[in-house]
Amino acid sequence: MASKARIEFVSDGFYQILNSQKIADLCKTQANRIASKAGDGFEAEPSTWHAGMGGGRVAATAYAGTLEAREAEANEKSLTKAVESCRA
Repeated sequence: MASKARIEFVSDGFYQILNSQKIADLCKTQANRIASKAGDGFEAEPSTWHAGMGGGRVAATAYAGTLEAREAEANEKSLTKAVESCRA
């Protein structure tokens, strides 16, 4: 009969990983990849995501930076399609 395993997570370790420069670079790279795949007028920038509990962590945002890009997202879902195609 299988015995139960107990796993104990160390919150400080997760916090250090989620706020590391390597993860920040990974987020920035992925946001740039999505923005460039979406087309002209789409941009990416790093940011810090703030959760309601437990503080913030690094993140990046891809967004429509021009009127033409906003229209492309509204009419053709350019950014949405880029996100879907860039999933790992």
